[in-house]
Amino acid sequence: MCGIVGYVGAQEAVPILLEGLGRLEYRGYDSAGLAVIGRGALRVHKVSGRVADLAAGLPARFKGGAGIGHTRWATHGEPSVANAHPHTDTSGRIAVVHNGIIENAEELRAKLTADGVELRSQTDTETVAHLIAAAFTAGAHDLEQAVRQALRQVVGAYGLAVLDVEHPDRIVVARNGSPVLLGVGEKEMFVASDAAALVGYTRQVVYLDDGELATIIAGGYRTYTLDDRSTAKAPATIDWEIIGAEIGDHAHYLIKEIDEQPRAIERALRGRLNERFATAHLGGLNLSTREAREFRGVRILGCGSACYAGDLGAQLIEDLARMPAASESASEFRYRNPVVEPDMLYVAVSQSGETADTLAAVQELQRKGGRVIGIVNVVGSTIARQVDGGIYLHAGPEMSVAATKSFTSTVSAFALLALHLGRIRDLSPTEGRRILDGLAALPGQIAEILEAERRTGAVVAVAGEIVQRRSVLFIGRRRGYPVAREGAQKLKEISYIHAEAYASAELKHGPLALVSPDLPTVAVVPDDDLLDKNTSTLAEIRARRGPVIALAHRELPTDLADHTIVVPKNEPELDSILMSVPLQLLAYHAAVALGRDVDRPRNLAKSVTVE
Repeated sequence: MCGIVGYVGAQEAVPILLEGLGRLEYRGYDSAGLAVIGRGALRVHKVSGRVADLAAGLPARFKGGAGIGHTRWATHGEPSVANAHPHTDTSGRIAVVHNGIIENAEELRAKLTADGVELRSQTDTETVAHLIAAAFTAGAHDLEQAVRQALRQVVGAYGLAVLDVEHPDRIVVARNGSPVLLGVGEKEMFVASDAAALVGYTRQVVYLDDGELATIIAGGYRTYTLDDRSTAKAPATIDWEIIGAEIGDHAHYLIKEIDEQPRAIERALRGRLNERFATAHLGGLNLSTREAREFRGVRILGCGSACYAGDLGAQLIEDLARMPAASESASEFRYRNPVVEPDMLYVAVSQSGETADTLAAVQELQRKGGRVIGIVNVVGSTIARQVDGGIYLHAGPEMSVAATKSFTSTVSAFALLALHLGRIRDLSPTEGRRILDGLAALPGQIAEILEAERRTGAVVAVAGEIVQRRSVLFIGRRRGYPVAREGAQKLKEISYIHAEAYASAELKHGPLALVSPDLPTVAVVPDDDLLDKNTSTLAEIRARRGPVIALAHRELPTDLADHTIVVPKNEPELDSILMSVPLQLLAYHAAVALGRDVDRPRNLAKSVTVE
């Protein structure tokens, strides 16, 4: 969601801040701003709009060697210049940028107003700037102490960075529930909420943990706690080949990432297919064979597309490992006082590794003694560091808000986990090799789907019809139902066409009332043991003159489907991965036809770091 960048050093801060903010645009935002200290003064510039608008409107001689920048995704207060970050205190001494939500903001605002402070925005963040200024008035002798005193009054989540005109050589940062990291350069230091902002400047980063603060100056950094105990964090090295992402010749990041799926799945599988024992090698789980056998079930937690991938993962685990498995939304799990069982394996799923609801669920599980592993794409992310072990996707950066390659890579990772657990139990070597062969075939089959679309334009043609409708119904049975849910989510989030998904068997329990010539149905119809039931459902829709677009392994008769998008056949357990790809293309081409902001759909953010 919101993005933070900071710099202290001998270079001009503004170009570095603007470049960093540009690299964080994929996270989603509605306003942007900068603050720099130069010639003994604090200068602030903000816009309601894009980073390009911020750069274009910079005043002359807006310079300084220390500065902070921010892209805001509105929570408290509408998108506006007044509500954009950085926020300052009344005197213009302190500037603050902040990600997260301060839960006691109204209480703090009331107290500040009673003390005579005139608040200039609707935000929760502005209170922090005034609290820091008040700490100096109350006798704080340096910026670090003032920030610590201010944060003791704050309840909620924050990742923040603070500038002080009276201490122009430093930036103080703090983290509690929202990511912040330091970049270590040669006689210069950086701050960011996402390592992508530091591409090209440093490979050495320091990840702050919840409850930690840091002070950076050009010559180095210090990390410490709210009670000023040193934490002495050491830098880690980041592989920029994983983090760097350029759009190249593609029109949008989304289509680039759809096209990258064959290579992404190859990376997810690399080194993990054990042909000798017909199993998957997953050393990062940190589970011995004995420990893995002692679990009697698996619970999967994620949000959005990660939750739908978890639905498919649960079915894979039940099919291959014959263990009870279920998936649910992490955002619901965290609030319902769950029963945490010692013989249950919990799996947290998050592309970014920073999803606030999923992180909170992990922490709740660990407080109650649960064993949690993660399936995460971003190395070094908070969830990756919080869990007891897990699987990195290695899908590469996903810059578009809509999940594509992270979704198919996550389901592939679940197939590896299911195979691993299955071979520990009762899955035969013959069955294990069948799944291994199916996994190995996936990259080539996805490439085949993409090439067929470039050659025929079949999905583009269907999208041209979809965009003329106000709503679309998606249906599927068993493994096809999570695919339908994911397809509906893709269409609604980037094209803004209303879409909803139902299990095919539920059609007669309500949704059939909606079927008419004006409501297209997208049906997932694999050639499996439920084919006859699926085709019967299509007949029911066609009898009511409902248009049908089918995803199938072979061309369906025209009396069952107006359009059939033919998908290569893999093993039944893995077909869902392939069926997902045409639905990504459908959503993309519909959004393009409607002129939507494909990579940054309205109101949404890539990394959801608040509730």
